[in-house]
Amino acid sequence: MNKGTAVVGFLLSFLAGMLLMWGIERGAPSSATATAEVQNPATWDDSAAAVPVTSNDPMWGSRSAPVTIVLYSDYECPFCSKVEKTFDALKEKYGPQKIRIIWKNNPLPFHKNATPASEAANTVFKLGGNDAFWKFHKTAFENQKALTTDNFVTWAADAGVDKQKFLDSFNKKEFAAKVAEDLAAGKAVGVRGTPASFINGIFLSGAQPQNKFEEIIDKELAEAEKLIAAKTPADKVYVERTKVNRGNAPAPSASADAKPEAKGAKEDDKTVWKIAVGESPAKGAADALVTIVEFSDFECPYCEKVEPTLAEVMKTYEGKVRLVWKHRPLPFHRRAAAMSYLTMEAQAQKGDKAFWDAHDALFKKRAEIAGREKDPAKIFTALEEDLVKIAGELGLDAEKVKAVVKDADPATPAFEPTDAAKKYQAVIDADSEAADDVEASGTPHFFINGRRLVGAQPVEKFKEVIDEELKKAEELVSKGTKKADVYAEIMKSAKEPPPPETKSVDPAPAGSPWKGNEKAKVEFHIFSDFECPYCKRVEPTLASVEKDFGDKIKIIWRDKPLPMHKNAPLASEAAREALAQKGMKGFWAFHDALFNAQGQPDALVRTGLEKIAEQQGLDMGKLKEALDKNTHKAVVDAESKAGEAAGITGTPSFVVTFAKNGDKLDGYFFSGAANYGKFKRTINLALAKAGEGKGDAKKPAAPGGGAPAPAPRQ
Repeated sequence: MNKGTAVVGFLLSFLAGMLLMWGIERGAPSSATATAEVQNPATWDDSAAAVPVTSNDPMWGSRSAPVTIVLYSDYECPFCSKVEKTFDALKEKYGPQKIRIIWKNNPLPFHKNATPASEAANTVFKLGGNDAFWKFHKTAFENQKALTTDNFVTWAADAGVDKQKFLDSFNKKEFAAKVAEDLAAGKAVGVRGTPASFINGIFLSGAQPQNKFEEIIDKELAEAEKLIAAKTPADKVYVERTKVNRGNAPAPSASADAKPEAKGAKEDDKTVWKIAVGESPAKGAADALVTIVEFSDFECPYCEKVEPTLAEVMKTYEGKVRLVWKHRPLPFHRRAAAMSYLTMEAQAQKGDKAFWDAHDALFKKRAEIAGREKDPAKIFTALEEDLVKIAGELGLDAEKVKAVVKDADPATPAFEPTDAAKKYQAVIDADSEAADDVEASGTPHFFINGRRLVGAQPVEKFKEVIDEELKKAEELVSKGTKKADVYAEIMKSAKEPPPPETKSVDPAPAGSPWKGNEKAKVEFHIFSDFECPYCKRVEPTLASVEKDFGDKIKIIWRDKPLPMHKNAPLASEAAREALAQKGMKGFWAFHDALFNAQGQPDALVRTGLEKIAEQQGLDMGKLKEALDKNTHKAVVDAESKAGEAAGITGTPSFVVTFAKNGDKLDGYFFSGAANYGKFKRTINLALAKAGEGKGDAKKPAAPGGGAPAPAPRQ
């Protein structure tokens, strides 16, 4: 090669490289084809993220993009339509290599066409993939006033999906369960209105202007660059960033753009709710005419923000207002539980004043504590140091404090309470259960003589409600009620928390997997799916249920593999073969192994199932024959149909039965990866309904196969 040829070749290569970089920097058009321009794996799993997503979710952009936006939205919501234009602009600016967008369905109940539209869109996604989905999606938003089945069929065909296949699947609701799953997932991360966006876990409410998204995206791109420079794989950046960002995030609240109906319990409708004060910490006059019950979280920035307002209220209404604290650490505030433990230990050591002193100290240093350590592996060590230091400043016994604020199991990503802290966790569970009863899902959340007030409201809003309640209380006193008895008198006629939804289900077939008390009157039916990330997420809570109620209830597994989880049916069949070969103990060991393997490459495909079976010591010849012949398919299908017959479409779902009703069992129903308080309350209600009194068993019973109950995780 001569020198001139080499120079020309170099220049051409340089020019090509510059053009390529220019194209990436400019981004890609907002059309669905941008997804096709990047190479994505067929299956991927980010269920370990604080806002979980998987390849079962429609995706635009690259799997390895450093910034992920998860959008909870509604095809009939006008504000969701508005934000679509913003997303088109973001796609154009950043391109599929820098951002990816994940769609989650959140149809609001008062939008009658939104759920069918979501079901149709998911059907298109399952039959035609991402590109077909985004084409359908775009058309649906452009025609919000025409969300009909006939149009869905036309739009599906226009997106490249066979008309008849679409119509058959849509009419059978073959992929409808994904919508219910998304709704449960949204509820778990605090979605209350639409649109709701999570940018690497950072919450952004409503149809915000483009620059609001860009501010967060640009910061996250910089943070992602640091992680990648530190050798974090590109496809792990999202998981790591959400762990940091959700740990410091306030609870999402209803979108300011949402209609009032979407806000539900957040509206002040003057309803008086029954809220027990109990032994909770309080300040102010014991005979105050107005009681404010506050559900709060020491890591929540909005809880800190409202503190000066509360101080002003207490000063303005001195002697007339009492403030009661209830612990409500939110699941994604990883430090909040230990911070609550510190306040309770302070109270135990030095009385009520010490509680409030610790309360004030924690809010004063909240931002410092939350921001000091970003490395997930070091968060709880740093937290322990911070809390022990505060304890010393308050004159507390630092060693006793250390015993309750340290992480009992550093090997797990969640904060694990020590034995010394479990008495305080029980208080948190009780307060959280009370919050769940009255739908106090976010923080701060107040009840003023039973009337709901949500969020860090201005002092004028507090005064408005307090003044109204003072007049009512003074009237009660004028009629003979003692001042100290006013709150109790108001609570006599206050609204009770609504009972859980009830369902009638078919009894589990003979030989179904179970553990606990075989002859218990109350049965705890778990409708679950081995490929569902939320089913995996709730497993530690179910271990706590078994530990606390194992001798009072019979826990029964019911297979409910969802249509969009292609590996789930065979996984259920393999677990059933483990049951056939090794009994109850063998089933639950296989069950645990399946959930432990979930998310690993090829863990739940045939070869992965065989590997688990071999590790579990199953007869491989019998296992392979059972899978080849689908020996257990009939029972898995029958269990799934039993769930459908009861109106159960998503997983995990739970029915706590308390009575027979002909050939059915009546029970309380709830779904999703709820917190432990929800399980505890529902089971206790079922036990009472069945005439068994309140449960809270302390000694776990052995499962049906004789295995010991697993240790709980809070």
